[in-house]
Amino acid sequence: MRTIKDYNFSQKKVLVRCDFNVPISEDGEVLEEFRIKAVLPTIEYLLKNKAKVILLSHLEVKEKVVSLAPVAKKLKEIFGEKFEFVPDLIGEKAKEKVNQLREGEVILLENLRFYKGEKEGDLQFAKALSQLGDFYVNEAFSCSHRKHASIYILPRLLPSASGFLLEKEVNTLSKILKNPERPLVSLIGGIKIDTKMKTILNLLEKSDHLLLGSKFGEIILAHKSILVGREVPHEELLDKIELTNPKLHLPVDGRIGLKDKNESYFRIGSIGTLRKEEEIYDIGPETIKVFSQIIKEAKTIFWSGPLGMFEDKRFEAGTKEIAQAIVKNHSAFKVVGGGDTIFALNSFSLLQKFDFVSTGGGAMLEFLAGEKLPGLEALGYGD
Repeated sequence: MRTIKDYNFSQKKVLVRCDFNVPISEDGEVLEEFRIKAVLPTIEYLLKNKAKVILLSHLEVKEKVVSLAPVAKKLKEIFGEKFEFVPDLIGEKAKEKVNQLREGEVILLENLRFYKGEKEGDLQFAKALSQLGDFYVNEAFSCSHRKHASIYILPRLLPSASGFLLEKEVNTLSKILKNPERPLVSLIGGIKIDTKMKTILNLLEKSDHLLLGSKFGEIILAHKSILVGREVPHEELLDKIELTNPKLHLPVDGRIGLKDKNESYFRIGSIGTLRKEEEIYDIGPETIKVFSQIIKEAKTIFWSGPLGMFEDKRFEAGTKEIAQAIVKNHSAFKVVGGGDTIFALNSFSLLQKFDFVSTGGGAMLEFLAGEKLPGLEALGYGD
């Protein structure tokens, strides 16, 4: 896979596809800068090497496509006078500003998703984007599982490369799959069952230990008829999971509430005692003890998805105590990914103690499931 160090960018216009799809407050302020800060080393490298930098991104707030103006405000704070926001993408105003760019300057163009051709992977839209630059750099690993125009088509129309962030994402996640220092312990939590089942199966094969959070444990046990009266999705994939596999570790107990989330009801009990009207909202103290002991011996740790409903104080202990167990293991290489997990670790002031924080959500999970990512294929990954 080609990287930005393979090219001379002096006096060249470089299109950098970023993922600035960050949380925005109701008054238009950026709430979380993680994805913005993650691409700064690449932008600064290009500026230092006398490039003319053109940033591309999308942004959606509550599933509505909105202007990148709030992100531009944050970038202006970072880059000062050498930065400008252009509220246009492929129109005359954008072309004029691009042609006026000087070396060491950076502009952000307007939201890619204002054009339906972006999500449709439209060739003509990609060609219009390609007219704006001499080179293309992908710094949007988190979007690289999509066949969108700026991810999959555009890099085939220009000399293209990965940025530092994308390269680090690929190298780190590849190491987990191919040559981790062992024991490798993987933790999968959260509630998005459909996006994680293939990842679970692949990590069960690759890891020395796979620890599953409350929701996944509940579904697997329901599928094996140990819990009754539960909805079981993805039966064909669950058939491939053997409860007797010594690598697989399910919760043995949980912090339990009612399905209607009645705040006055709460108990701790073994998984087998779960009643029809109840739900497991967090792993229990015995599970924490077992998981923590396994984590203590790990040399590589990968974590995606909270182990319980940490937003509710009654159900935060599992995620918090497991996070504390991970950071206490100073000899392990620690990798975390997924928006909810990152948010949880930030709220516990523990995120900075992880060695690598992936910007990828769905892309990270697909990569770890062994799937091919269109955005990486377009850069020559795997050739």
